[in-house]
Parts: sequence; C-alpha cells; structure tokens
Amino acid sequence: MAERVALRPWGNSQGIRIPKSILEKIHISAADQLQIEVVEDAIVIKKVFRHKTFEERVAEYGGEISVGDFDWGEPQGRELL
Repeated sequence: MAERVALRPWGNSQGIRIPKSILEKIHISAADQLQIEVVEDAIVIKKVFRHKTFEERVAEYGGEISVGDFDWGEPQGRELL
C-alpha cells in the first residue's frame, strides 16, 4: 500500500508525517525509537529493538514455570557427569 506524504521544513531539517494506518500496521507508537538508513535509492525506517523492562516482563508473566531436562548429547571430551 503506497501513500503519498509531503516533505516539510522542521527547524533546520525536513520532516514527513507517517499516516496512523501505517504506524498501526507495523506496531510503532510515538515514543518508539526508529533507525533510518539509505538502501540504494530508498529511505528505510525500522523500529529499534528495545529490551523489555523488568516490570514489563513481570506484567507478561503468566504464573507458570516450565522446568525440564535438556539433552546436550553424548559427552565430547572430559566433561564431568
């Protein structure tokens, strides 16, 4: 879906407004950090990966702990068994 936007002066730079429908499609909100780069003759804007805070992780925690054994395979050297 291609949309046209206008480039406008913003201080000593230029800016565009990104339509809400596009931001919603790629889950970007006003507080998100973005990465911008030029690839060939295109401007590429990506959302920067952000680690979740401890509080965000606790809020997502469902209360279930899954603990299990992991098979590392046969010993390859002088591992202690």
